Amino acid sequence: MGDDAGTAASGGEAGHGASASGGGLKRRRRRRRLGIAGIVVVVLAGGAAGVGWAVYAKLSGNITSDEAAAAELARYEKERPTSLVRGAQNVLLIGSDSRSGDGNSRYGRDSGTERSDTTILLHLAAGRDSATAVSLPRDLMVNVPGCHRPDGSLTEPAFTQFNYAFAAGGSACSIRTVEKLTGIRIDHHVVVDFEGFKEMVDALDGVEVCLRKPVDDEDAKLKLPAGRVTLDGEQALGYVRARKSLGDGSDTDRMDRQQRFLGALVNKVQSNGVLLNPVKLYPVLDAATSSLTTDPNLASLRGLYDLVRGLRGIPTERVQFLTVPRESYAGDANRDQLVQPDAERLFTRLRTDEPVTIAADRRDETGGTGNSGDAGDADSPAPTFSGNTADEDVCE
Repeated sequence: MGDDAGTAASGGEAGHGASASGGGLKRRRRRRRLGIAGIVVVVLAGGAAGVGWAVYAKLSGNITSDEAAAAELARYEKERPTSLVRGAQNVLLIGSDSRSGDGNSRYGRDSGTERSDTTILLHLAAGRDSATAVSLPRDLMVNVPGCHRPDGSLTEPAFTQFNYAFAAGGSACSIRTVEKLTGIRIDHHVVVDFEGFKEMVDALDGVEVCLRKPVDDEDAKLKLPAGRVTLDGEQALGYVRARKSLGDGSDTDRMDRQQRFLGALVNKVQSNGVLLNPVKLYPVLDAATSSLTTDPNLASLRGLYDLVRGLRGIPTERVQFLTVPRESYAGDANRDQLVQPDAERLFTRLRTDEPVTIAADRRDETGGTGNSGDAGDADSPAPTFSGNTADEDVCE
């Protein structure tokens, strides 16, 4: 699987659709919101912006309800963890590398296989005063339980890389795997596919990112200049999925890039008049909702809004991104394993809705990410984890 998700393609000539600003541009501190949550708020705005009931119903109907996952989770309800803090919510965000859309077969070899290329555990504090997004590496070695395949057959429990869970048993299997790994109850899940991602970026006339160095990735067919660059949908997909030519080539670096892109995407929605312009708004809403598969409770504009209506008041410095503390797996340097006790201390704080403190992203000498604070016993000071916040400028 490692090579499948490490390649991406950009339509047309390399670098087509990109534009860079001159070197005299000032650094801009950009107001950014948590990607999926911000998009959901934008989606609901379509229902309140005079688009009409028929359009509202159509957009709401775009969202696919994951009834199969709901049934599978109900089957295993007795083994699932319980929620410990009333009002806190944990949402599993899954980026699916389904290749069903036009041109998506070039993103990997297994055109008949759907895999979880990106997985983020989003914790919303009970008081809605913070949001913490924890990326889970696809190559993290975990215990995957026996899961039902779409044809009804049952897989054997296995100790294997994390993205096997989604390939074997879909979102329900991913949820059960995360719950076993973390002890955290997953309240909701959202699956976003490739095609909707590309169409949403194109509907916004591209999204601006900042590149410290030029990009020339032959595998991703992505050639971009350094500086501030506006990416079209195909380029954006290559940018968030490429590994070999951007950063240090690690999944950790790629996950950080994905998180920053989500913030930039929502910043674009908020800053270019989309919300007040129905002509611009509808294509964005249509693409966003068409790309989503959610649990039944979220499978409508109203359901999504009920989850995230409190997020608009969260200061951007309290919207935090980090990768679960990990390091190279002892049995295979191309796989990951959790860094303990750091990972368990993070999971405990999320389970109990305790604040999570982060510092500037720091990578250890093995390429892993861990806890930059005291990882001692329960009486130790609150730990500090490596990560970043949504108010950081992409060019800093």
